Amino acid sequence: MSKCEQCIIKQFNSLKSLTKNELLRISGCKTSKKIKKGEIIFEEGDSVNGVYCIKDGICKLSKLSENGKDQIVKMVVKGQLLGQRSLISGESSNLQAIALNDMEVCFIPKNEIISDLQKNPKFSFDVLQDMARDLKESDDIIVNMAQKSVKKRLAETLIYVHKNFGVNADGMLAVLLSREDYANIVGTATESAIRVISQLKKEKLISTKGKYIKIEDLTGLQRVE
Repeated sequence: MSKCEQCIIKQFNSLKSLTKNELLRISGCKTSKKIKKGEIIFEEGDSVNGVYCIKDGICKLSKLSENGKDQIVKMVVKGQLLGQRSLISGESSNLQAIALNDMEVCFIPKNEIISDLQKNPKFSFDVLQDMARDLKESDDIIVNMAQKSVKKRLAETLIYVHKNFGVNADGMLAVLLSREDYANIVGTATESAIRVISQLKKEKLISTKGKYIKIEDLTGLQRVE
């Protein structure tokens, strides 16, 4: 099991602000686990009781609407922390987290993180900055839902996946999302997302191979309205 103070992942999140002694203490109480693709990390309404540091892999955070439809709020990737908002608010989780591919995570118990938040002002400030960025992203999502077409939102989602997760050896988007996932990210029906993907294919902006998607014209995709 890797030690927190030696782990490169901490450089990508607020854990970088912890002292060596604080990291040594966390190393002694964290638990590492592997999570399979499709496995639920925590459910909406669960008491998370700590934070997950994503060492490898990607998960989706979603919320179930009253009509039983999932709305994907965010994708959390390697290097990020998961569960810090619930930990600080002391409330049960507002979202569900599901692994989009095989993941490796470290779980740090609530008491350890709370102790560091109370004693280390720089760590507290970094956590606040992370939460402020999340809030800004949520504001942008609300505005996008109201003002942008489904086609524009889907094009931006494809660009986001391409930019953040890259492509595989065949040039296909490295993260395999279902058509339902894409629909849940942009806030539309699955049939509508399938129809828009077909339109983007006809316009030669993307191509598909099975469930995989390849961006053929990134500049053209950026111009979609």
